[in-house]
Amino acid sequence: MTGNSTSAGLRKDALDAILRNAVASEAGVPGVVAMATDRRKTFYEGAAGRSRIDGAAAMTPDKVFAIFSTTKAITATAALQLVEEGRLDLDAPASTYAPNLGRLQVLDGFDAAGEPQLRAPKRAITTRMLLLHTAGFGYDFFNHSYARLAKERGQPSVITSSKASLMTPLLFDPGDRWEYGSNLDWCGQVIEGITGRRLGEVLQARIFKPLGMRETSFTLTDTMRQRLAGMHARNPDGTLTAMDFELPPEPEIHMGGHGLYSTAGDYIRFIRMWLNDGEGEYGRVLKPETVQLAEQNHLQGQTVTMLPGVIPSLSNDAEFFPGQKKSWGLSFMINDEDAPTGRPAGSLGWAGLANLFYWIDRRNGIGGFWATQILPFGDPSSFGSYLAFETAVYRGL
Repeated sequence: MTGNSTSAGLRKDALDAILRNAVASEAGVPGVVAMATDRRKTFYEGAAGRSRIDGAAAMTPDKVFAIFSTTKAITATAALQLVEEGRLDLDAPASTYAPNLGRLQVLDGFDAAGEPQLRAPKRAITTRMLLLHTAGFGYDFFNHSYARLAKERGQPSVITSSKASLMTPLLFDPGDRWEYGSNLDWCGQVIEGITGRRLGEVLQARIFKPLGMRETSFTLTDTMRQRLAGMHARNPDGTLTAMDFELPPEPEIHMGGHGLYSTAGDYIRFIRMWLNDGEGEYGRVLKPETVQLAEQNHLQGQTVTMLPGVIPSLSNDAEFFPGQKKSWGLSFMINDEDAPTGRPAGSLGWAGLANLFYWIDRRNGIGGFWATQILPFGDPSSFGSYLAFETAVYRGL
């Protein structure tokens, strides 16, 4: 056995152990799939635990997950393709392409009777703002005002995949600050307005096909549903309860911020494209100069902040690398300092609500994806085990 194969074997053993420990601990995860890739190939894939805690089926690498906000980077990629073609101006009013954006007003609080106080925004929303999460949108599980609109005014949740769920008031004037929210759902509407096609069709032709992503879709096929990993709720006492959860099977809106189903293997192909300057296994997706543009910080004085868990059943307070400076690209979080996992400054990454996590380290040419199906977000067991996984990948280099 050569030295390289010996070190690869040791790395696999270490990573397998992290997955086993993640499911074995008392407050562990029900099941997990994790993969890591370099620029050429997936060098690690593993699975542990059960697909659903109240069933016997093992978690396997080909399981299908609701990937939630890891959808966002895929939608952003389609927008960047349209920029390359001269069809999308990032700094033009986004209502040029998605007219309903022009109808939205800013929420300036509630009056004594609980009526929302609305006014016109000071400036137009641009697609750049949508990609940067500076347009004025939030999520009800991270923002008290949206949570109040949902509770008192019946504002639908974004997981309904409905037009009504998008028509939320703005929380602040566009461009004023960073707040994580439904911006990429609107970016999907911009893409549909330009192309005249549903977002899923655009992604299939422009991204999934050249990357060989054969099991990524807004709608579950029968074969995907057969391999769907079960959703779980973490109870206050740390135990888990299996949930019957599925996004609308025929969504009114293809939600570019959270609506895709996929496998870890498919998502790792997407990560590998970003490691390879936009080149996919079956064709180019982005130009190298577009990739270099997207990985830069595009915030202008705004700060990426902690995500406050406003609805405890959906999210804990959550933050990557507390105390370290983070910025935002088109459309990823950028860690501006070397992370304790070994991820170098300037790397890209983000997450999905059911405790899915990924990173893209273009300097070293490696990235990884961690998939569980647990609510609320920021689950200590899944998040902690993911960070251990990422750390172990770097230690094995």
